[in-house]
Amino acid sequence: MRGARWLLLLAMVAIVGAVGFTYRAQKKILREQAPAKPQSLPPGLNFSAEQYHLRKSGNNGTLFEITAKDFKQVKDSSRVDLTGVELKLFKKTGDAYDLIKSAAAAFYAGENRLYSDGDVEITLAVPAEGEPPSSLVSIRTSGVNLDTNTGKAETDRPSSFTFRNGNGKSTGAYYDPTTHELQMKKDVEVLWKGTNPQARPMKIEASSLTYHEATSEIWLKPWGRLTRDHTVVEGYESIVRLQDQAIRRIESNRAHGSDEYPDRKLQYAADGLWVDFDDEGEVRKISGQGNTRLVSTSAAAETTITASRVDMDFEDSEGGSTLGRVNTMGDSTVTSKPLPAAGRAPAETHILRSDVIELKMRPGGREIETVQTHAPGRLEFLPNQPAQHHRTLDGKDLVIAYGASNRIDSLRVTEAKTQTDPTPEERKRNQTATRTASKEMLARFQPNSSQVSSIEQWGDFTYDEGDRRARAAKATLNSEENVMLLENTARVWDASGSTSADHIRLDQRTGNFTAEGGVKSSRLPEKGQKNPGMLSGDDPLQAQARKMESSNRNRTVHYEGDVHLWQGANRIEANTVDVDREKQTLTADGGVITNLWEQPKDEKKKPGAPVLTVVHAAHLVYTDQDRLAVYTGGTLLNRPALQVKARELRSYLADSSADSRLQKAMADGAVEIVDTAGGRSRTGTAEHGEYYPDEQKVILRGGQPQMVDSLKGATKGNELTYFANDDRLLVNGSADQPVKTRIRRK
Repeated sequence: MRGARWLLLLAMVAIVGAVGFTYRAQKKILREQAPAKPQSLPPGLNFSAEQYHLRKSGNNGTLFEITAKDFKQVKDSSRVDLTGVELKLFKKTGDAYDLIKSAAAAFYAGENRLYSDGDVEITLAVPAEGEPPSSLVSIRTSGVNLDTNTGKAETDRPSSFTFRNGNGKSTGAYYDPTTHELQMKKDVEVLWKGTNPQARPMKIEASSLTYHEATSEIWLKPWGRLTRDHTVVEGYESIVRLQDQAIRRIESNRAHGSDEYPDRKLQYAADGLWVDFDDEGEVRKISGQGNTRLVSTSAAAETTITASRVDMDFEDSEGGSTLGRVNTMGDSTVTSKPLPAAGRAPAETHILRSDVIELKMRPGGREIETVQTHAPGRLEFLPNQPAQHHRTLDGKDLVIAYGASNRIDSLRVTEAKTQTDPTPEERKRNQTATRTASKEMLARFQPNSSQVSSIEQWGDFTYDEGDRRARAAKATLNSEENVMLLENTARVWDASGSTSADHIRLDQRTGNFTAEGGVKSSRLPEKGQKNPGMLSGDDPLQAQARKMESSNRNRTVHYEGDVHLWQGANRIEANTVDVDREKQTLTADGGVITNLWEQPKDEKKKPGAPVLTVVHAAHLVYTDQDRLAVYTGGTLLNRPALQVKARELRSYLADSSADSRLQKAMADGAVEIVDTAGGRSRTGTAEHGEYYPDEQKVILRGGQPQMVDSLKGATKGNELTYFANDDRLLVNGSADQPVKTRIRRK
């Protein structure tokens, strides 16, 4: 038994040895096959690894996904430094994401923030499936902070942008995917190309730019400028409105703009400005509100428009849109000023004022075609040459048609009122302003100078110049001759008198006029005339004729055709009458008849009947200097109970103190004097006769004078003198046969 125990002990030792050997051998094998011991982490890291991947999900799916080639976590911090970073920020719909790429970035898990100090590329709205289009929005910048929860990204460093319709750059940027807003913080420049291949690019510059994707708006604050070829719009607090990624409208405050071409220039400004574009990116309409100003300049003129509101409509033309129509509202003013040109005298400057004005441009937008007011307005002509007049026109519904070089061609207006001021040279001659008014007016202008060629005014026409006045149903002014034609119920008057007729032709330079058709005139007596002549006294001088010509400020007058002149009861009738107040003469021709009434100056004699002297003749010449009226061509004088016939009669008028207007009458050529007083007739004949009303004396001489008394027979002599008052007859014989005869009344 004892030997067995030792055998058992030996066996156990052998087993233990075998196990130990096997363990040592296996341990050696394991030691040889074990991987190498990793290097120790740097002191500042918790861990380090390659092929980093982090996905965060929410209720609606993946929120974001970060991948990196390697990552390192900073000890005692939630910061993870990543290299070769790609961050996908998924949309709520999950069908697209914003992709951020950077060579290096720091991820702050506790803050849900990713920061890259180096270059960053951001691509917006990448499709989750399929190939992305080539027109995705791409942003390149650096120093980006990104909120991994919201996707908001921000930087203050220079940034560049590429998108489907262009590219741009700025200093600093901010993007919020939750609101789809992209902000370019400052120093913004964007080149917007539009979706239409025909559209020309637009350059956008601004202090800052914010793109609101949800509302398709671009905000430029506080300052912004948009440039497209020759068109520039600049202002504050501007909004660019998009439709289908194309610029449709620009809204700007305290804005101004310009549209410049080699042959024309358009400038505009307003407190508020709106610019509308079409599919091709061409300007279709520009509207301004508040202190609006528009200046259009061509080779010939500069047109300035100011108003509370201005709407400009543009039309298609070769090379782009051009101004077609302008509508203004509120305190509107249109000023057209001619520009200097070699060999061309400047026309007047035109200033149109009205509450509502419409301008239509000629094709090409260089020149005005028409200007029209839709409210009462005033058109003012400012002279640019010494010979030009300052003129104003007030009225309603004013329409101005323009010809070449922005020169006025015609002008039409209702309820017209005009005023023409004298030139400096005319003021030296004491000329005064001329005023007219009418219900309708049409003016035409000379094509090469914009000077008025003719003016037609109708409907209650009135004219005023100093003390000269005129009225008519219609008036036509020939400006070249400065002659006005008044038609239908025409009338002119001044301080000295008035004239009415069917037609009156008035020379405005001289004041001379010609009246035709149913002429009626009236002239006040001249002041200070002590001894009135044939037709002068205290009563107005009236006249009627078919035609009248007045000159020298109405001091020389010609009447023609069935002429009737009268003053009080005194009257002259003839085919023609000429009155010259300078020479103090009156000439009448053809069927002359004068009627002169006389009333005794002595109050005791006035109860007697007035005495009428009527003279018929072919021709009359009266001179006031010697108060002589010469009747020729066969004359006949009639007074109560007295008739005088002769080939020629000279009547001398008495002064104002005499009882009779007729001082004496001298008759020559086949003289016949008939006295029918006292119930019988006394007829005297001779070649020469004289009649003295105060003495009632008749003298006959020459050609065998003879007196035939119906009761006493005939008496002859070389000279016969008859006194009608006492029926005396004195007869003188010849030298060789002296005769004296006295006849007494029985």
